[in-house]
Amino acid sequence: MNKHLLSLIKATQYSISGLRCLIKERAFFQEIALFPAVLVILYVFDLSMKSYLVFSYVLILITEALNTCIECTVDRISTEPHELSKKAKDIGSAAVFIAILHFSIMFLLAIFGIL
Repeated sequence: MNKHLLSLIKATQYSISGLRCLIKERAFFQEIALFPAVLVILYVFDLSMKSYLVFSYVLILITEALNTCIECTVDRISTEPHELSKKAKDIGSAAVFIAILHFSIMFLLAIFGIL
């Protein structure tokens, strides 16, 4: 088998493994579970910015995945309280919050026809 194809297969397997881990995380699962409702609302409101709003929601999922990476890495290093550990986790959480805030603002602007 071609080494590039083998590399692609392994990378795909690693990604699937990562998705399996993510879906077990409460916050990520909740955000995935909410996604169909978001799609229904976008359909019902017939918003002109549907694709932008869907991609904005996907940004939340990506940010949550990166936040989970930060939390896992910090916990791997040490579970003992440390100001830098708290800072890293808080910043990761803030990134998720910013992504959610971005989606929420864009959603409201689209509903009120400002976009």
